[in-house]
Amino acid sequence: MNTNKTNSLQNELKDKVDLFVSKWKLLLFCLLLALGIAYTYLRYANYKYQATATIKINDENQKKQLPELSALQDYGMFSNDFTNINDEVSIIESRYLINQVVEDLKLNIQYYVKGKIKEQEIYKNPPVILSFFESDSLINTIDTTLYLKVKSPTKFMLSNEEGNDFFDMESANAKEYSFGDRINSGFGDFVITPNVGKNEVEPGTSMKIAMHNTNLIVEKYKGKLKVTSTKGSNIISLSLKEGIKDKAALILDKLVEKYNDDVIEDKNKIVKATSDFISNRLNIVSNELEQVDFTAETLQKNNRLTALASQADIFLQSETANDARIISTTNQIQLIDYMKDQLTNGSSETDLLPADVGITDNSSMQIIKNHNELVLQRDRILKSSTEKNPTVVNLNNQINSLKQNLSQSLDNVKSTNSITLKSLNKEDARISAQIYSAPGKARQFRDVKRQQDIKESLYLYLLQKREETAISQGMSSPNAKIVDKAYVTILPVTPKKSIVYLAAVLIGLILPATFIYARDFIDTTINDKDELAKVLSIPFLGDIPKSEKKKLMVQKVDYSPKAEAFRIIRSNINFMLQRNEACKTLFITSTKAQEGKSHTTTNLAKSFSFSEKKVLLIETDIRVPRVNDYLSIKADKGLTDFISDKSLNITDVTVKIEGNAFLDVIPSGTIPPNPAELLMSDRVNELFNIAKQNYDYILVDTAAVGLVTDTLLISDHADMFIYVVSANNIDKRELQHVAQTLYDDKRLPNMALLLNGTVKKKGYGYGYGNNPQRKKKKFGII
Repeated sequence: MNTNKTNSLQNELKDKVDLFVSKWKLLLFCLLLALGIAYTYLRYANYKYQATATIKINDENQKKQLPELSALQDYGMFSNDFTNINDEVSIIESRYLINQVVEDLKLNIQYYVKGKIKEQEIYKNPPVILSFFESDSLINTIDTTLYLKVKSPTKFMLSNEEGNDFFDMESANAKEYSFGDRINSGFGDFVITPNVGKNEVEPGTSMKIAMHNTNLIVEKYKGKLKVTSTKGSNIISLSLKEGIKDKAALILDKLVEKYNDDVIEDKNKIVKATSDFISNRLNIVSNELEQVDFTAETLQKNNRLTALASQADIFLQSETANDARIISTTNQIQLIDYMKDQLTNGSSETDLLPADVGITDNSSMQIIKNHNELVLQRDRILKSSTEKNPTVVNLNNQINSLKQNLSQSLDNVKSTNSITLKSLNKEDARISAQIYSAPGKARQFRDVKRQQDIKESLYLYLLQKREETAISQGMSSPNAKIVDKAYVTILPVTPKKSIVYLAAVLIGLILPATFIYARDFIDTTINDKDELAKVLSIPFLGDIPKSEKKKLMVQKVDYSPKAEAFRIIRSNINFMLQRNEACKTLFITSTKAQEGKSHTTTNLAKSFSFSEKKVLLIETDIRVPRVNDYLSIKADKGLTDFISDKSLNITDVTVKIEGNAFLDVIPSGTIPPNPAELLMSDRVNELFNIAKQNYDYILVDTAAVGLVTDTLLISDHADMFIYVVSANNIDKRELQHVAQTLYDDKRLPNMALLLNGTVKKKGYGYGYGNNPQRKKKKFGII
């Protein structure tokens, strides 16, 4: 059972392969057509090249983190590096940066030069340069197209309407201008000049200058730009597909440049805020120092303390260290007051706080640093978003929280320093009390001197910080390190020739193959012997190949495949009826009309007659007779006349075929109104009895059994029924319903199938040996 199933599958597969092989011309044509379309498409397609650039984001926060926190981040705790990288990716993709790139590179103005087949964009060094007298804010909103045709090195035609033939200046109502003329338009005045020395414009050149709204161009490149990052890495990759190589590389390089400029600008904001803070404090300390110096000067003048320095050395040795601590503590309290003042009454222009101003409390300085980072992050997001953005709202909440934490931290530090200062003052009072011999004036001067030293120390410290800030302002480093500058692929990424040709091959084969398979799948007709054997279990007699209409009839000397087929069928009939020594009566029928029944009968009768056997052809298909047409005979009387008129004998209705002494024909005769009843006459039995005595073969062309019952009424006179099946013409279900039922019920004696109108497959056919009628081809090749 498994073997039969395997053989069935193999046969089915072989049939499908033969089906496709038989249609090789169609497959080859479709394949060549698809390849031709692919070639044409590649010849005139707009190619896209991909530019890629790689940058590394410098993470300054990670360098300053505590080792313990870094260790926890290795395990995925408190990790925010990936979020920071995603923020930078969003900033690079922002409309703010892309808009700057579009404006700097003037991507909203495109120059096209007409070629033989299509127009070509020229970005770098176009033949002409378009310059506007209006501001960029107006130009960036223009959305129009200018058509230009150069007439001479100094003249050109210009129009804002497209001509019938794209650059047909006459139909576009163009006007003539000279290069350098100021041209008036609805969107402002402009001037067109030739690009001398770089890309000379030639007379006859046709150009198109397209001006687009900057917002549309920004949206276009925002969709085309691809920015990707790898989790756990600070590397960011940028890619862009563009039809012009130089243009793609310039866009990516300019985008990285604008990103770094934006980061440097943010860093300079912090430096500027710190510098402004220090400058304001310097003014205050300078005034205070001036007042203390004036007080000391007045005190010395009034008390004539010119030798106080030598006396103070004796009294101050024991309290030198204590005074230094008092100065340091007082400085810290003063700096904290400055910072508190800045935190409470800071600049309204920015929320940034001064960093690294000398406060020794690490916790407070870290809060200030985190506060400034959040402010910068919020401001950068606001460049491409609004205050209602959830991220911005979250950042504002964090900033306010840090301010509260900073205020509380500064209060705590100030409280601690105040306690320390009280303790130092008590210690100073104790030491002063011990110096009981020091004059009151010296003590008074010492207090003034101490205040003078404190202010001077603070003043010098602020001067140093201002210099450091000024230096750092000129040394701000970019945030992105360029790993790879923009690189453009040598070969285009779209369309790819290999992919296009592969798709053409697949489409060129799959579509016709699918069509062939679908057509074969839905085809319910009989095509060849194998399909006929699957549908019917009736003996197969042979098949007749399809022939031209000019060669419907076989000839005596005929080496055509059709003649050979009838000879084979004739031999098969003799083999099947070899026991019948008397006249052999052959009935030819079919399921329906137009299956080649009369054609088969006529040619088979001629084939038998060519073997010099007496043959009688009787046309019993009296409803639709065709034999007369095939044999080109004219007869006034026939079978129906013989049956209805008893005075006629068989010779009266028999027609002799000219040129063939062995073939006689009894045509159908006059078409009666009641053919079925007419065939039930006893005259039909009489006709067959007489004919069997005078002929070797009787071939009867009968009516289609699937339409009328005429054939079944006279079927008992047949020795053999030849059931004609027309290839590609009859439905399998209909054939099985009629033919198989008749065979199973034995309604048609000795029934055999004949397949008519088959198509010869490559490698198979009829014909053997030399054919005298075959025409020799050139060079003697047959």
